[in-house]
Amino acid sequence: MMMRIFFACLFLGLFTAGSSLSCKWMDHKFRQHNEETLNLLDTMVYNSTNTTEDAEVEVTVAFPNHLYRQASKASAEDKLAFTVQVLEEVAALFEEDHSSASWEDSTVRNFLNIVNKQAEELHSCIGSHSHKKKNSQLYFKTEMYFKRLSDDVLKKKGHSVEAWEVIRKETKAHLMRAEPLASSLHTAN
Repeated sequence: MMMRIFFACLFLGLFTAGSSLSCKWMDHKFRQHNEETLNLLDTMVYNSTNTTEDAEVEVTVAFPNHLYRQASKASAEDKLAFTVQVLEEVAALFEEDHSSASWEDSTVRNFLNIVNKQAEELHSCIGSHSHKKKNSQLYFKTEMYFKRLSDDVLKKKGHSVEAWEVIRKETKAHLMRAEPLASSLHTAN
């Protein structure tokens, strides 16, 4: 009987240690990777002379500050799930046709590799429950926002250079907002 209790405690201890080890990545690597993605986005900048078109697109699809406020009040797991979803949605955007943008393919590949790595590592911290079911309203609103970016900015503008510049700026804003949200999780632990 004592041996069973010992093994149960040992198993629980190892499982818990393994879970927190996978999340320790967030303490050290998330910020570093986020800075790398921001730097890559800065190298992808395009100076457009047509600022009225950009302003019109930005008004059509306003930055979802309300989603970040909602996520900041959510549970730790929902904050993490929201951050993962933002990273996955950003990656999906950048997998669309960006041939009209003047970006180096290697820069886009590096950007996508880092964003996907961040999403995978953070997802491993969430646990066994599906992050899509945790806060379905937040998930749905975030999904719809990124769908509008894809449809109303990229597709309606024909994946133009100007449209990609709007996406690049929006992505940078998302990554800048996601970092403090993710950082709040490891300071709370």
